[in-house]
Amino acid sequence: MKKKEVTAGTLARILDGKLEGDAEAVVVKPARIENAVPGDVCFYANPKYERYIYDTKATVLLIPEDFVPSGPVPATVIRLKDVYGGVSTLLGYFKNLNGRRGVGNGFRARLESSNSIHISARIGRGTRIHSQVSIGPGVKIGRNCTIYSGVKIYGGCIIGDNCIIHANAVIGADGFGFAPDAQGVYHKIPQLGNVVLEENVEIGANTTVDRATMGSTIIRKGVKIDNLCMVAHNVEIGENTVMAAMSGIAGSTKVGKNCVIAGQVGIVGHLTIADNTTIAAGSGVQGSVRKPGQVLMGGPAFEYHKFMRAYAIFKNAPDRQ
Repeated sequence: MKKKEVTAGTLARILDGKLEGDAEAVVVKPARIENAVPGDVCFYANPKYERYIYDTKATVLLIPEDFVPSGPVPATVIRLKDVYGGVSTLLGYFKNLNGRRGVGNGFRARLESSNSIHISARIGRGTRIHSQVSIGPGVKIGRNCTIYSGVKIYGGCIIGDNCIIHANAVIGADGFGFAPDAQGVYHKIPQLGNVVLEENVEIGANTTVDRATMGSTIIRKGVKIDNLCMVAHNVEIGENTVMAAMSGIAGSTKVGKNCVIAGQVGIVGHLTIADNTTIAAGSGVQGSVRKPGQVLMGGPAFEYHKFMRAYAIFKNAPDRQ
């Protein structure tokens, strides 16, 4: 079924915004500004993403009412008093406009009793589904996977070949997205994306990987995530990275290949972590890591050897009376 189209003029009326550009420009879906294509509607609100607005391929762009661009913006623009509130309205509109479609029947797998598997889910040959697993509409699961008891896979998520998901993990729960109104009341932002696990991924027990607000939360091939971890919406974790128990990654952060994230590490949102980075247990990462191959420690985390020299000083600091 073809996705329904909507014009920029219609969106401007729905969002109560000021239109600048082609009122007849047509969009079919919302998307993130950094990977938009023609036919997408995106938004800009965080200054970290300003560089994308000047070469975006999106057809329509939502921006703050008082934002002054430093160069020409190729997209048709809709100015809003409250961009995040507008995005919440936008996502709700597209959710109702297109709905969530299934992908057809045809799974071949070994299923135990007491499961809830939507008829539109596809499950590959050789995959084993243990008891009390819930698989939502439109889910695709590859070959030779093992899904242990109590796992919940929400609608639209994609699981690659040879993946293992341990007991009570949740794949595709809504991202933590809320927008406050003028009275400070928080309203839910619909989460329209999904989660993609590539091949040979292992997810530990009681770990949660949230669906993207738009697009996909992506766990690349060979990634191993321990028990009791949290991966937020729109995070991307690079190939063969490992993540130990009780660690969490906030929204839209991109972690590189072959990284080691030790236990109880916290990484804030909208960061980039370079390839081959090691983050010691209990550390907190508050800024992007640009140089590959570093070992980091502390909170906020910085280079391991510098941290140990500093620690040798402050742990022996004299008591003051």
